Amino acid sequence: MTRLVLIRHGQSQWNLENRFTGWVDVDLTEKGEAEARRGGALLKEAGFEPELAYTSVLKRAIRTLWFSLEGLDRMWIPVTKDWRLNERHYGGLTGLNKAETAEKHGAGQVHIWRRSFDVPPPPLAETDAYHPSHDPRYADVDRALLPATESLQTTLVRVEPYFAAEIAPHLAAGKDILISAHGNSLRALLMVLFNVNSDDIMGFEFPTGNPLMIELEGLKPVSAEYLDADRTKPLPACP
Repeated sequence: MTRLVLIRHGQSQWNLENRFTGWVDVDLTEKGEAEARRGGALLKEAGFEPELAYTSVLKRAIRTLWFSLEGLDRMWIPVTKDWRLNERHYGGLTGLNKAETAEKHGAGQVHIWRRSFDVPPPPLAETDAYHPSHDPRYADVDRALLPATESLQTTLVRVEPYFAAEIAPHLAAGKDILISAHGNSLRALLMVLFNVNSDDIMGFEFPTGNPLMIELEGLKPVSAEYLDADRTKPLPACP
């Protein structure tokens, strides 16, 4: 049985401040570091020995992966960082406090931007400092692919083909894999793995720093559980 672990990064500074983060490279809090270290310890207890690891190009996910691999004493395995595992881009909401944004635009509108599948927030202008075209980590990415805003639908458009081309073949070959990413890129992976539809997907949330262990036969999930039993969220049924 092949095992795939998905872990959302530990608490970030902007999680703590209740701000829309998206592609901004915000670091972990002390609590976030502790969550990531506990995630690694839980994976060690579960006897997980990943052969490959994947993460985004954002430090909160990268450092969560580091702590996890340190806990597993497997910092030597190949690690791939790719922007297509980044969090959803929140466009013009980036950096704003969520409660203050609800007061300004109305709670209903903000709920649509946050929780609908296919309605993105207002886009950023290319001149905005938060636009990814100004970030050197995306210098080699086709400018046309860099988002000014995203919905979960458009996040899925980049996550699904990346998973199919770069990760799924290794799983199909029986390699155990660890992916450290973000709430919405991980939701996209749930859609791919568990055939979750667009109406239901936003009902699934990932606790920060809590490893989700998925057992696979080929690419078909046969079981899934969070390793920190005190901080679980509902999971989709295995198809």
